[in-house]
This record gives sequence, C-alpha cells and structure tokens, in this order.
Amino acid sequence: MNIQFADRMGNVQKSFIREILKVTVNPQVISFAGGLPNPASFPVEEVQKATQKVLNDDGNNVLQYSTTEGYLPLRQYIAQRYLKKKGLIIDPDEILITNGSQQGLDLIGKILLNKNDDILLEEPGYLGAIQALSIFEPKFHTVPLLDDGIDINSLEEVLKRCTPKLFYAVPNFQNPSGITYSAQNRESVANILKNTNAIFVEDDPYGELRFIGEDVPSMKTYLGDNAILLGSFSKIIAPGMRLGWICAKREIMEKLIIAKQASDLHTNYFSQRVAYQYLIDNDIDNHIKKITELYKKQRDCMVSMIEKYFPEEVKSTKPEGGMFLWATLPQGFSSLELFDIASKQNVAFVPGDPFYINKKGTNTLRLNYTNSTEDKIEEGIKRLSEAIIGLIK
Repeated sequence: MNIQFADRMGNVQKSFIREILKVTVNPQVISFAGGLPNPASFPVEEVQKATQKVLNDDGNNVLQYSTTEGYLPLRQYIAQRYLKKKGLIIDPDEILITNGSQQGLDLIGKILLNKNDDILLEEPGYLGAIQALSIFEPKFHTVPLLDDGIDINSLEEVLKRCTPKLFYAVPNFQNPSGITYSAQNRESVANILKNTNAIFVEDDPYGELRFIGEDVPSMKTYLGDNAILLGSFSKIIAPGMRLGWICAKREIMEKLIIAKQASDLHTNYFSQRVAYQYLIDNDIDNHIKKITELYKKQRDCMVSMIEKYFPEEVKSTKPEGGMFLWATLPQGFSSLELFDIASKQNVAFVPGDPFYINKKGTNTLRLNYTNSTEDKIEEGIKRLSEAIIGLIK
C-alpha cells in the first residue's frame, strides 16, 4: 500500500531533541541536552495530598468531562497572578487552559496562519515553535538576537520585505540562548510592531525562574491586545501535568475555543483540579524560590566550569534565570561535528542547527544546567571541553 501523506508533513522534521534523548538513555552519558526541570523540585507529597483531596471532596465531578475554556477558578487564579506579578489586568474569560503551552502554539497556528503567510521568529529560535508552526506551511522570517534582545535594525529591515501575521518570541530567559530582552528593547520592538498588523506571541514558560536581577515588563504592557501570552505550569509545578494556557483578547479567544473543541474538547480536567488544589493549599512563591535557589547553584556551577575548562575562543551567555545557556564556537567549526566527538566521550548537548531556519553546520550549541548535579556539571563540562579542544585545535 502506497500511503499518500499530506503535503504539509514534508515541511516538518522530527524533534531533534527527542532524537538526541535516545542517546542519553545510556547511564554513562552526562546530558545537557533535554529541557528538563530538576525532578528534585517536584512537589510530590503536596500534589499527592491535593489529588486525594479533590477525589475525596468531588470525585464524581473531577472525573467527568468539562468545559473547553478550562476550570474557572484556575483561570481566575492565573488572572490574579498576572495582576500581582505583572500588573496586567486580564479577564479570566481571556484565558484558555491548554495541554501545555505547546498546544497553544498549535491552536494559534490553526486560527491565524494560511499557507505562505509571513511570520517572524527570533534567531536562534525555540525549535518546538519552529516544529509546531511548520505544520501550517508559513514563510519564516528571522530576526537575530543580541545580548539585550531583538536586533532592532534587522527587525526594521525584515519588515520592509514582508507583512507578518505574527511574531513568536520568548523574551524571558530565551530558549535556546538564555538571554532576556531589556525593557528598552521591548519598548523599541513594540513601537515598531504598532505600525504593523502583526500579533506578538509572547511565550513565557521560564519567566518566574529568575534568580539574578529584576523582572522586566511583559510585552503586553506595551502592546495591549496585540499581544498573545502563553504560560505554563510545567516549570513551576511539574511538566507531567501538561497544563498551560493562552491569554488573548476575546475576538481571538472565540476562535481559539472553536479550534480547541475540534482538537480535544478540553484539557485534562482532573489535572486542572489537582493543580488548582495544590495552588490554593500551598505557597507557590515559596516553592518557586526553592527552585530558583537550586537552579542558580547549577547555573553558577556551569558558568564557572565553562570559564575554567573551555578554550577562551568559545563564548557563552550568562543567563539571569531559566534553564539554558548558549555557547558559540569559533567561526568555521560545526557543533554537529562536536556532538559526534562529545558523544564518544559520553556527554550530550543540543547542536545549534535545529534552532535556525535553513541553516546547517552552525557553530552554536545549547546547554541545559537544571537537570544535572553540580558534580555531573563539572565532569560533563570537562568532557565537553576536551571534545572542543579536539575539534578546534
């Protein structure tokens, strides 16, 4: 039988990271590849108590079908937190609970993108977004990242050549680079986008994981209803619950709800109820503080080990939060070649290629520091340094 797949599938690649993770099954491998939260941060006992409580108090209902929009008290909680943390006034009816923020990307693509529509991405950009949006066969246009955010001059030049429907970005502790847009950069980007019809999609899974410096306003502060927010409980409670959300104005929300209904009716109601019970019974800010204290130690360790072991020709970012940092090899050297060498020394990372559109043999790589002990970070960076020296010397 000759299966004829949809044309759109020819433009979508397997998740590079999912393929790499197969290599890391070997217990001898020290992996900096996955974007995995540290399981030591998971509130196992608290979630267990929350689960038992919702089953005891309302078991028949929590195991039933529910509304597409999501559990209203949970949406109210999210809205209140936006006000408390970001100063944003958001109606709970402008929030849709999703199966992780990754589903949010899929739903946004479904309601906004036609084939060959222009969209903007950061360069480097989040590979999960590249994969999700590629399904809709758009024309990607990339804008380079600088140390403080988007390259404003490049953004202005790109906008002379296209009329994007949306601009997807991760302004806080960006995946993969770890950089954070400055307030000045955000305001400059917003002022430019106000002269277009582009919707800014602000993905913020890491925003609460700041351990250095001060919080920066959301892009919605500058763009209002022309911004869509994506959020997630994966990094502050647990990724296995698969709970995220979209925040958008009502006109957009109406279409998102229709697309959501066609996709899966509603997000796991049981998980929503357990998450809400956990949130009202526990101090989430205290829990986040424990996570950031742990991640800062791991981040500081990796930065220190890079400074100690990496050749000085290799540059890397120094994130103020989040889960990743970004390293750049000297020009002319491929991180894919480095991966082959490093894998033989039982250390893994993500080469830069999948974070770019139509670029191969890049000299960049992403390192995750949150899912390794400090001892493993030192040993892994030492092994990686030996691989780098073997490549560039």
